[in-house]
Amino acid sequence: MNDFIKYLQKKGLTQTTQQAYLFNTNKFLNWYSGELINTEKKDILKYLEYLKKNKKQQNVTRRNSLISLNHYFEFLRENEQISENPTNLLKIRGTKKKQLYNIFTAEELTQLADDYYNIFIKTFDENHIPKNQRQNSYLTRNRNYLMLTFLVYQGLHTNELQRISLDDIDPIKASVNIQGSKKTNERKLILRPEQIGFLMHYLQNIRPQFLEKYNIENNNLFLSLPEVSKKNTEQTRVMYALKTLTTQTKSINPNFTSFKQVRASIITNWIKTAGLRKAQYFAGHRYISTTEDYLPNDLEQLTDEIEKFNPFTF
Repeated sequence: MNDFIKYLQKKGLTQTTQQAYLFNTNKFLNWYSGELINTEKKDILKYLEYLKKNKKQQNVTRRNSLISLNHYFEFLRENEQISENPTNLLKIRGTKKKQLYNIFTAEELTQLADDYYNIFIKTFDENHIPKNQRQNSYLTRNRNYLMLTFLVYQGLHTNELQRISLDDIDPIKASVNIQGSKKTNERKLILRPEQIGFLMHYLQNIRPQFLEKYNIENNNLFLSLPEVSKKNTEQTRVMYALKTLTTQTKSINPNFTSFKQVRASIITNWIKTAGLRKAQYFAGHRYISTTEDYLPNDLEQLTDEIEKFNPFTF
């Protein structure tokens, strides 16, 4: 099983996850009396039924066993020990209920960013803000708008914002490189034309003022003010700013609930316009099944549209 462990390590899985997969696989191997090369879907189904009836396992626990076996048989297939993975297409229903979101269209997301710019930057009235706080307010609103564009155009996770460095930005090719993590793959995303001008404004005029307040060198794209930095760790600085951005965005559009909703909207739109595989890459998903989890959002919206335009609906 050492080779299987190395296979799991190459997948970037944590040691705890590796141990769980190994444990579940060994339980199956102790139960199964046949030759692995002859294992079929019916054998996997019998094992899952055994776990349900004899071990009284709930669907969530049996799902974890199935995931473990999927990895194991895929490992055997890649090493040409078997010709087909018998766990393919097998799923255990009722393990979790996916949250469906009120999906924004691409046009609505663009409008969300435009409205923020018009309300909080272009026409913002700062007379109600004390004079000694106006510069800080100006800097944070400009930073927040740029963060919002990365959320509504590139569909980033909020925690990915704090990992973007200056080195990740390529202004010549108008792209941003998003570093991978334990849960997501690295990917390169194209910047929207309406982003590039403001990005250059931010880099040349806004960000230097943040650095002056820090009086230190920092390679992060998004920075917080010193007053906030004292109260938060480096890891949570941008997260603190996102709380304000969330409140501001809710004031613009009452249908906005969270940036998870925004990301779900973008991924759903990618699936519709570019297909599952490209949506998987754009979203940074390691597995296509993660991207497929967003399909119900598209189906829910399609159902609403059918009911809306159905002439026999009253």
